[in-house]
Amino acid sequence: MKKLLSLTAALALVAGATFAVAELADGYVAVEPTAEDHPLDEIISGYQFRIESTRATQDDDFENPGMLLLDQALDTWTEADGAAGKACSDCHGDDPMESMKGVGTTYPKFTEEGDNRAFRNIENQINFCRTERMEAKPWKYDKPDMLGMTVLVRHADRGEPMNVAVDGDAASYFEMGKEMYYTRYGQLDMACSHCHEDNYGNYIRADHLSQGQINGFPTYRFKWQGVGSSHRRFKGCMKNIRATPFNVGEDEYLALELYTAWRGQGLPVETPSVRN
Repeated sequence: MKKLLSLTAALALVAGATFAVAELADGYVAVEPTAEDHPLDEIISGYQFRIESTRATQDDDFENPGMLLLDQALDTWTEADGAAGKACSDCHGDDPMESMKGVGTTYPKFTEEGDNRAFRNIENQINFCRTERMEAKPWKYDKPDMLGMTVLVRHADRGEPMNVAVDGDAASYFEMGKEMYYTRYGQLDMACSHCHEDNYGNYIRADHLSQGQINGFPTYRFKWQGVGSSHRRFKGCMKNIRATPFNVGEDEYLALELYTAWRGQGLPVETPSVRN
């Protein structure tokens, strides 16, 4: 039985038609969970909850506005920066669409560089490479340089299934993210699960609630008129429920990123996706 929403939360949701499997786009199939304890019966990308014109914008690489940042990152890939005079291509080769295959689907995760071992998402790993290998200044979160390179890394795996590890050392981050997902925050006393598990497919204002999958991030949102990270979306949700957001790029959102990536395990990477 689904959890009951608090009165305040219930008033925030506008009654509407429930999303049905029959509405799935032609040729796009929901994914069955592989974990026995997965909370969803079927895993559906946010792509499925968008209107046809939004889907069409994502599907057309010439119309998809997020592709502009990919083009920018492809140019940056071979540009030397920092005191070491290195470019991304010096370590990873001239063709990132080849060398980055199999990378984007696995983050966030623990990475090791000598004695420097940490749980990182793609953005944090990029900045580690910049500061430690290139001796360059770190890029700021959700700024064009960082977004473009993150899009590039994820785009190299476009169409490949999300495949994050949640065992071993990553288990503590997984459990933290899971706890956050079901914890009520803010003046509206709401958790992520109230929208994206209990009410996905229902209308909120003029839009359908999705399952909150992140297989398309970084994503171009019409609301933002630009591309943003999953952490920007987390931060926006926290503000919507009148809660104090955590810091982007740090442990709380890294944990939530891991847990939401696991919830969408098996969904194909769509980066850069297009959403409302």
